[in-house]
Amino acid sequence: MRLFGTNGIREVVGEKLTAALVTRVADSIGACLPAGSRIVIGWDGRTSSPGFARIAGASFALAGHRVIELGILPTPAVQYSVPRLAADLGVIITASHNPPEFNGLKCIAKDGLEVPREFEERIEEGVEKGSAAPVDFAHVGDVGRDSGGAHRYLDGILAQVDVPRITGRRFSVVLDCGNGASVPTSPVLLRRLGCRLVTLNAHIDGTFPGHLSEPTQANLADLQRAVPSAGAELGVAHDGDADRAVFVEASGRYVPGEEMLTLLAQDAVERAPGSIVVTPVSASQSVEDAIRPFGGTVVYTRIGSPSVTHEMQRRGAVFGGEENGGLIFPRLHLARDGAMTLASVLDLLARKETDLASLLKEIPKYTLVKEKVACPVELRERVLGHLIESFSRDSEKVVTLDGVKAYRPGGWILLRPSGTEPQFRVFAESKDPERARALADAGLAAVRKAIEELGRKG
Repeated sequence: MRLFGTNGIREVVGEKLTAALVTRVADSIGACLPAGSRIVIGWDGRTSSPGFARIAGASFALAGHRVIELGILPTPAVQYSVPRLAADLGVIITASHNPPEFNGLKCIAKDGLEVPREFEERIEEGVEKGSAAPVDFAHVGDVGRDSGGAHRYLDGILAQVDVPRITGRRFSVVLDCGNGASVPTSPVLLRRLGCRLVTLNAHIDGTFPGHLSEPTQANLADLQRAVPSAGAELGVAHDGDADRAVFVEASGRYVPGEEMLTLLAQDAVERAPGSIVVTPVSASQSVEDAIRPFGGTVVYTRIGSPSVTHEMQRRGAVFGGEENGGLIFPRLHLARDGAMTLASVLDLLARKETDLASLLKEIPKYTLVKEKVACPVELRERVLGHLIESFSRDSEKVVTLDGVKAYRPGGWILLRPSGTEPQFRVFAESKDPERARALADAGLAAVRKAIEELGRKG
């Protein structure tokens, strides 16, 4: 039984994700831990999140564990709290950027990192077997509440940046909370940094009425209009659980995530010459180009923050992240963190005494095209095998660390099954925008052809 994908369990509520499944998962988690363990639970603003959180908390308590509810908080805020509350495990009810009909669950180890795959496999085995560890009435655990999660998290972020220098700039910012879990934290952060603030979608609503939760360019049209209209210096948007931050320049230009990844990687290595940056195989070549002059090295991983953060820990990396806006600053903690990204960008702008557009003009430029194709879950592995075989025959080099990454004249294509949705993701990059588009189209055509052929065979 495989329940956990790239970033936890994510399924459609009322279909695969039901009260019964959450109970079985929570019972299995409870059985994996020593009696009397301390478990922190936080959740996002989705309509089903409080209910699922309480089901999980009740199961843990009835297994004899001590439960601490944090309430609605960004995923990184929950991760930050786990070691600081001396918890043995953290559980977050969230589906991150997925559409509103989804929800999910992810587990955090006592050090604040996502649990390793081996622990997820133990949970899955327990779910399959129906494992549970109920205790008698005298040993039932308790469920308490900690209301200090937001304050603790924001204090941690502010300790990592030059607050007086940032407040002295009096930045004007448009913040799009996306009706998600950043509502209790990011507006407060910007006020504490002395920013003049305009907010969009700054109330929690699990139906995401402002726009879909993923902060793509198509979903952020209102933010792109609002930034120049308000005369703001920049705009920022979070996804549903606020582990990402995506930016808009003063002109209203949407900044692709790979540009921010490159800019902040360059800044981190410039401040620590010769250091390591960790990023997935989907990252732009611009990261390597930007850090090379400072003696930096890029280490590539599979896609997904667990792969990146654990490799960062092993390598002692100074920075890491993905091209989707999920960036990791180990000086705070090893977690994708949208609010820390926002504070770091303001710190960089204040330190360099310039604006975002000026800094971005100086980084190496590539065009990275991202597409996706619906693909039945049962076909994903067979489609991938077909693509590896096909692209190995007609590419200059093929890397199969995660999916298949094929290097061709003028650029590369990456094709991989999504770990969170029934889709195949297609990435293509080149310095020439037309070549990048052509590579992406070739990748899309190859995936569609493989799905069609394998679907017919059954």
